[in-house]
Amino acid sequence: MSGVQTITVAEGDGDQRLDRWLRRMFPHVSQGRVEKMCRKGELRVDGGRVKPSTRVEVGQQVRIPPLPDSDHKQAPAKARVSEADAKMIRDCVIYRDDHVIALNKPAGLAVQGGSGTTRHVDGLGEALRFGYDENPRLVHRLDKDTSGVLLLARTREAASKLTASFRHRETRKIYWALVAGVPTPYLGEIKAGLVKAPGHGKGGEGEKMIAVHPRDIDDTPGAKRAHTLYATLYRVAGRAAWVAMEPVTGRTHQLRAHMAEMGHPIIGDGKYGGSGQENLGDGWGAQLGGIISKKLHLHARRLVIEHPATKQPLIVVAPMPPHMKESWDTFGWTEDLADDDPFEGMK
Repeated sequence: MSGVQTITVAEGDGDQRLDRWLRRMFPHVSQGRVEKMCRKGELRVDGGRVKPSTRVEVGQQVRIPPLPDSDHKQAPAKARVSEADAKMIRDCVIYRDDHVIALNKPAGLAVQGGSGTTRHVDGLGEALRFGYDENPRLVHRLDKDTSGVLLLARTREAASKLTASFRHRETRKIYWALVAGVPTPYLGEIKAGLVKAPGHGKGGEGEKMIAVHPRDIDDTPGAKRAHTLYATLYRVAGRAAWVAMEPVTGRTHQLRAHMAEMGHPIIGDGKYGGSGQENLGDGWGAQLGGIISKKLHLHARRLVIEHPATKQPLIVVAPMPPHMKESWDTFGWTEDLADDDPFEGMK
């Protein structure tokens, strides 16, 4: 059992959650113990009470109460990444330098663990060290069933700068989707607010967002403003369309909820578009039937962000996943038909 300690947050360790900072310093301390220390006020930053999610900054003083040599209920050591998973995640790398790694995340692979989720990008980080002592750090998220560009930072300094860029919306992200029906006008924007539906699991399982008319946002508890640009690129008669989207804000399930609210859910999105194919008067269902895959057709195609070291624009483009490529082939579309930036001049 250790005594009370006061540790100063060192250079390069700032702008991260307190629980993550502490568990890097003391790997044997469980997340449950960190949360308990916060609830009891034993763990403090600059003398004040904190939550596990409180972000610590360089120079702050963290008071740490006596810690046991090990937690009795400590989870068993994580199994090493299998050779098959290591090869899979390394094959996803589409850009790498000394500061940043970019993956083309496969559809169906979660970014982080959660209820019942044991295989995820964060847990495969050991295979992405490429000679570094620590795993790369996540700086943003994609839904499990969304494929495409996912950035990781290779150092704490890079993580801090990239996280700040995402937080302050100093990035541009363009997504491609196959949607039911044909959005009109072909080029436009969606400004419906979003609020979390009640009654879903503590860990976010089953989480769903409800669209709120812009005039009702201020009067709807928990609602947040959301803004999406969209461009209809190509269509199949009136049945389906290839749509590019740029989220101006970054809300949970924003693109999926916004397209469904328009009456044009993303193909394969049973959560927001249902499992049917009929147009019931308020839009099409989220399945096309036939040989078109039932997987979600949403892909993070292109990301532009300031490089944390060079300060120059870093542009990463991810090829489509196999199930979307097959759908594009079915409709006679190729990736080179679309402009890199269909929203140039809109913002």
